[in-house]
Amino acid sequence: MIEQLLEELHADLPPEELERRLTKVKKITAALMQRVEKSMDHQANAYSLFQTAITLEGQVRVRTEELKTALSRLERTNDELTTARDVSERANRFKTRFFTAAGHDLLQPLHAARLSASALVDQDSSEQQRRLATRIEHALTTVEELLRSILDISKLEAGVISPSVRIVPLGEVFASLIVDIEPLAKAKGLDLRRRRTELAVMSDPLMLRRMVQNLVANAVQYTRSGGIMLAARRRGSDVRIEVWDTGPGIPETERNRIFEEFQRGPEADHATEGGFGLGLSIVQRMSEALGHSIGLCSREGRGTRFSITVPFGGIVRYSVDTAATTAARAYGLTGAKVVVIDNDASVLEAMQSLLEHWACDVTLLRGLQELDQTIASGTRADILLVDYHLDGGTSGITAIERLRGATGRTLPAIIITADHSAATADQANAANCQILTKPVRPAELRALMSHLLARA
Repeated sequence: MIEQLLEELHADLPPEELERRLTKVKKITAALMQRVEKSMDHQANAYSLFQTAITLEGQVRVRTEELKTALSRLERTNDELTTARDVSERANRFKTRFFTAAGHDLLQPLHAARLSASALVDQDSSEQQRRLATRIEHALTTVEELLRSILDISKLEAGVISPSVRIVPLGEVFASLIVDIEPLAKAKGLDLRRRRTELAVMSDPLMLRRMVQNLVANAVQYTRSGGIMLAARRRGSDVRIEVWDTGPGIPETERNRIFEEFQRGPEADHATEGGFGLGLSIVQRMSEALGHSIGLCSREGRGTRFSITVPFGGIVRYSVDTAATTAARAYGLTGAKVVVIDNDASVLEAMQSLLEHWACDVTLLRGLQELDQTIASGTRADILLVDYHLDGGTSGITAIERLRGATGRTLPAIIITADHSAATADQANAANCQILTKPVRPAELRALMSHLLARA
């Protein structure tokens, strides 16, 4: 078309026609140039896209290699974590077995030492000797509290304490704690009281008692004057166990820190038992294991209220305050025929010294063989004190049942053990035996013996 137009330009045409045709050629040329430019732009865009694709492909390749490297590192880290976890689990299992065995082995001589120290305190000796014996007994008590706390924390960390939830009458728990802790409160001139209650809760009886005991002991330790109140209140489907004191109170900045291990307030009485800053930590850990909540309300200079919220378990009515009755019968063991069975000679020696000081008639046995000889000789017994773990893997319950069978009587019996598990307590209860954990407090032993003999 352009060539045709050019030929026509050479023809003899009027100027106006030539101008019109020239304008037409220019328009056609412009349109063609526009098409060429668009075509070149498309080619440039395609080339740019091609270059971009090549660049992206390179980046993807680099990122893929980086991801492979990261995955390889992650796999190695996972392998290392798995190995570390296995090592940690083995260490925890070993630690659990060690503390279980060490707890029994450490509590055994401590049990004998406390019995001997108590006998020394009660002896008719000089004032200086009694003072020294009292210091020894206090030191042994301190060691006992620290050891028990360390063992409790270790077992909680290892997860070997499995709560055994059942109905727990709070009235019995409160009465028992008052008997145990009242001497400490009286020594400081404090008034330790409880509100009588018939409320029962759903909890592990041993763990709950230890928690409340730690809270009351903590209140006694920090309170300089006034007193401590132990109470329980119904709160809907729960029961709130409360420990009130008239101590110095807890600053707001300290209220979270006091539940950490080895934390003690500046107002602590270092002369009292324990005092290592482990009591509240154990309360917190046990509450977590049981699913109970801990509450704290405090006013500086006025006092503190700790509380444990526990599921309601019903109403338990009882007419006899067992713990108070037991405390009132703490004496009167003269002439009681006591058979002691233990495979540790030091414990037997200490027990003999203590029981003879209480004017008991004591028979010491180290195992089933000596027990059979005693049965054959016709030795009489009024009450049995038996270690749970005897030689040869024999249970003390076996010895008790054998002696009961031989006499034809359900003799009062106390199982003495370093095993604090609920399973052992259940076995003792099933065998109609009382249980005391080592190291035994002589006053507690004497009170329980008097109570059992009075009922026999």
